[in-house]
Amino acid sequence: MDCGRCGTSLEKPGDYCLTCNTANCDTVVVVFERARANLTMLDDEEIIGETTVTTVPEDDEEGRVVELRNFAGLVADEVRRKRPEEVYAAGDRDVLREARAQLHHEFFRVAGENPVERVIERRGKRALDVVETPPREKLGGSHSTLIGGRTGRRAIGVVAGHPHVKKIIPGPIDASGTGSRTSLRAKVTRADGNGNVRLLLRDGSSVQENRVVTTAMDTETGEFVRDDLNDALREAELQDVN
Repeated sequence: MDCGRCGTSLEKPGDYCLTCNTANCDTVVVVFERARANLTMLDDEEIIGETTVTTVPEDDEEGRVVELRNFAGLVADEVRRKRPEEVYAAGDRDVLREARAQLHHEFFRVAGENPVERVIERRGKRALDVVETPPREKLGGSHSTLIGGRTGRRAIGVVAGHPHVKKIIPGPIDASGTGSRTSLRAKVTRADGNGNVRLLLRDGSSVQENRVVTTAMDTETGEFVRDDLNDALREAELQDVN
C-alpha cells in the first residue's frame, strides 16, 4: 500500500506515513481471539487493509501471564503504527483488557457478530465512550451507606474504576434475608434496555442493590460492560459464586 498523500510505499496497510506525516487510516477495528487478533483498518467507511497477529498460548500459569502480555503488546504496536483517531475492539476479554492497558488511544468496545460492519454502520456514533471522571467522584445518590465495610467499598471501587461506568447510585440495604457466614460477595446483573446494570452486594443477611450507569446505549452493549465488571470482581476475589 502507498501513502494516499505522497505515494511513499508503506510497510503495512494503514501505516502512518513518516515521510509526509500523514495518517492513512482513521480507525482500527481489532477482533481478539485467544491465539490471534485480526486488525482491520478503516478510512471513513472504506476498508483499506487487514493485519493478523498470532501467538501460541503457554500451558503453565507464569508463562501464560508473560505470553499474554507480549501478545497484547504486539497488537498494541500494530495499532500505534497506524496512529488512528479511534480503536474499536471485540472478542476475548483477557487479551482485549491487556491490549487496552498498553494503549493510549481512545478505545471503544463494539458489540455484534460482525464488528467491522457494526463500526461502519455506526460511523459518527461512538460505542461505549470512555469516562475520565475519577472513580471516587462517580458515587452519588441519596443513600451513602454501603454494606460490607472496607470490602464493600473495595467492590464499589472496582466497579467505579471501569472506564465505561459513569456513576454508581447506592440503594437501600435489605437486611431481611437468611443469615450467612460467607464474606461479602458482589455480582453485576444483566443490563437493562438502556445499557445500565446493577451491582448486588451481599454480606451475611444483608443485600444492597446499587444502580450502575454506563456509557452503553442498549442491552447488547451493556452486556459487554457487565462481563468486564464481573471479570474485574472475580479477579479481586469478590465475585458472587451463585
